[in-house]
Amino acid sequence: MAHQAHAFHMVGPSPWPLTGATAAFLTTSGLAIWFHFNSAALMHIGLILMLMTMCQWWRDVVREETFQGHHTPPVQKGLRYGMILFITSEVFFFIGFFWAFYHSSLAPTPELGGCWPPAGIITLNPFGVPLLNTAVLLASGVTVTWAHHSIMEGKRKQTIHSLTLTILLGFYFTLLQAMEYYEAPFTIAESVYGSTFFVATGFHGLHVIIGSTFLTICLMRQIRHHFTLKHHFGFEAAAWYWHFVDVVWLFLYISIYWWGS
Repeated sequence: MAHQAHAFHMVGPSPWPLTGATAAFLTTSGLAIWFHFNSAALMHIGLILMLMTMCQWWRDVVREETFQGHHTPPVQKGLRYGMILFITSEVFFFIGFFWAFYHSSLAPTPELGGCWPPAGIITLNPFGVPLLNTAVLLASGVTVTWAHHSIMEGKRKQTIHSLTLTILLGFYFTLLQAMEYYEAPFTIAESVYGSTFFVATGFHGLHVIIGSTFLTICLMRQIRHHFTLKHHFGFEAAAWYWHFVDVVWLFLYISIYWWGS
C-alpha cells in the first residue's frame, strides 16, 4: 500500500471466482441428478469444491484486511455499500415467496377447496416449536448486539462469550427446524401450501446456517485478535446479516405460521 498513490484496493488475480462458479454448477446439477437418478456423487464433488473455495477465499480476504492493510477507510465504505445492496437483494428474494403465499391464500382457488389452509392440510401449531424458534432468534439478536458493543468497547472476553452464545442459538434454531420438518403432517408436494411453506422457511433456514457460519468465522478471528475497536467490518457485516435473518423470521412467523394457519 505504501507504493500506491491512492487508498483503493486493486484486487489481484484470483482463481476462487472460477472455482466457486464451478462448484455452484456442479452442486445444482448434482442435486438435479440426485433427484432424478438417485446418484449423489456429482453433488458431493460440488459441495467439497465449494467448501474448499470458501475456506481459501475467506483466508485471502482475511490476509488482505488484517495483515496487508488493503482495507482502508474508502475500501471499507465500499464494502459497506456492497453489503447493504446484497441484503437489499435478499429482501426482494424473500418478497417473492411472500407474494406467492399471499397470492394463494387471499383468494384460494376451487382446487384448494376455496379455503385457506387448503382442504386436507393439517397445519402446525404456531404456539409450539415455531414460537420457541422465534424466542431463540430474538435472543440471538440480543447476544449479537451485545457482541458488537463489546467489540467497540474493547471487551474481548465479553465479545467471545456473546458470539459463542449467538452461534449456539443459531445452531439450536436449525436443530429445532429440522425436527419440525421431520414431524410435519404435510410435505412440499401437498398443494401450494406445502410448496410455499417449505420453500420460504427452508431458504430462511439456509440463511440461518450461512449466518451461523459467518459468525463462527468472526469468532475465530476475534480469538486470534483480528478485530480492533475501529476496524471490525467483517463482524459488522455478519451482524447486519443476522439481524436481517431475524426480521425475515418475524414476518415468516406472523404470515405463514400464525395468520396462514
